[in-house]
Amino acid sequence: MDSLYLLIPLSVALVLAILAVFGWALHGGQVEDLESEAERILTDDVRPLDADQAPEQGRREQSRDSI
Repeated sequence: MDSLYLLIPLSVALVLAILAVFGWALHGGQVEDLESEAERILTDDVRPLDADQAPEQGRREQSRDSI
């Protein structure tokens, strides 16, 4: 019985933390457009993540062609 005095507040705190993280994800736009992210893997478009990655990728493709 004494353990319930500890477990009930801990479980309530855990539920509130989970709801806070879920609300943060909704507010941040994490679940706005799920279809385009699911279809993105099927396209052949290779876009660099950063501007720094574009020249390196082009150099790698050129070096592979010359071999």
